[in-house]
Amino acid sequence: MQKYRFIIILSSLLLILGATLPPAYAMHAEVLPSRISPGDAFVVKVEGPALSASPEAALAGTPLHFTRCGDDCFEAISAFGLDTRPGSYPITVKVGGAVTEIHIAVMRTDFPTISLTLPEKEVILSQRDLDRAKREQTLLESIWQKETPRLWKGDFILPLPTEISTRFGCRRVLNKKRVSVHKGIDMRGRRGEPVKACNSGKVVLAENLFFGGNTVILDHGTGIYSIYMHLSKFDVQPGDMVSKGQTVGLVGSTGRATGPHLHFSMKVLDVSTNPISLTRLPL
Repeated sequence: MQKYRFIIILSSLLLILGATLPPAYAMHAEVLPSRISPGDAFVVKVEGPALSASPEAALAGTPLHFTRCGDDCFEAISAFGLDTRPGSYPITVKVGGAVTEIHIAVMRTDFPTISLTLPEKEVILSQRDLDRAKREQTLLESIWQKETPRLWKGDFILPLPTEISTRFGCRRVLNKKRVSVHKGIDMRGRRGEPVKACNSGKVVLAENLFFGGNTVILDHGTGIYSIYMHLSKFDVQPGDMVSKGQTVGLVGSTGRATGPHLHFSMKVLDVSTNPISLTRLPL
């Protein structure tokens, strides 16, 4: 009889505990925005009262890097490449034993095409210039492969308060011969105008490049990098830690540039990403 009473009491306790404690790894996952264009960034947010462990998720085999956005919140920034086909793409999110699937829609987007006439030597490179450009491309690719802890804080901002002259994804036909896809944005600027860091980060490059001229690259952590080209002057050096809004250099026309402006681009997990889309994320 006492054995049955013990079982009844134990069952009652388990029912009470089950009613008062949250389910293990309860979570809500969402992707913002849910509809984007090729080349755009997005953020995955995972929330729940029992999120003691970081979520796991991947996009086309590339892991997303989650960091905390509150006591019961994790977030990760990722992006789709410019060559992504329109469609709905699933993202499976796992936390402990809980699994959920969310979807993001990549919309068909028509990017503009413009024709440019440049000096022939800037379109067909000499062997010397081509060799230099290849060495620098190898250097840049080695930078994008490094993923460091999060340094960015809050939303991303644009480095200049000016108009955009050439938009991300624009196809440029050079001298009716060569097609170049613009993987950043060109921003109008006066020579010597201060260029601001789009978020906090670490300077990983500040040197003169063949195409970009005086170029600064900031590592913001979690696979996010910002690139500032054609500067007339550096205000930072490799190894410097910078805060959002700090001056990293001055507008110029060094490298392959026809006049003073800033070429501003961003990489997210080795994907060339529309900088405007990053500034619109709800971080």
